[in-house]
Amino acid sequence: MFKTKILFVGPNESGKTVLANFLFDTTENVGGEYRPTQGVRILEFESAPEGSGDNKTCEVELWDCSGDFKFESCWPALMKDSSGVVIVFNPDVPSHLKEIETWHSMFISSQGLQEAQCLLIAHHKPGSGVEDGRLPLASHLSRLPLIHSNLEDEPEDVRQAFCRYLGNVVNTMSESREREEMSIIT
Repeated sequence: MFKTKILFVGPNESGKTVLANFLFDTTENVGGEYRPTQGVRILEFESAPEGSGDNKTCEVELWDCSGDFKFESCWPALMKDSSGVVIVFNPDVPSHLKEIETWHSMFISSQGLQEAQCLLIAHHKPGSGVEDGRLPLASHLSRLPLIHSNLEDEPEDVRQAFCRYLGNVVNTMSESREREEMSIIT
């Protein structure tokens, strides 16, 4: 069984914890007042990623990372052995569109992750009037897969998109492992 470590990163109050709880099927912290994540919160679950070849189940560690820069000194430890990065942002907050470039630089570029190991989630808060249109993203960000999430209107679409993303991560890990094994043999 594959074990994957997925980091949820992004600006404060972008919806990382709400999405993590939804994907983990927990009701913790649903509704009510905003409580920022302190450092990191780790959720573990099993998933059958879409398109991962043998339809194998994988063990997922979802690391819900704080968006507060006061925890920046911890980020290298959080990134260690990560399989993928999901940048969550609120497209209705103009500063988030600029800030995701910093998150990309710190968590994706610095690790040399492939595009298949990355995902952008434009998380629309309830009642925000969701628009699935194109967002004014920097060119290096526009190459990454992007999904719009709205847990009020189409929650299962978000879950399915995340399972497809997990399938891409598992396939990338599997191919990397096979290349490494072949280099040892030859």
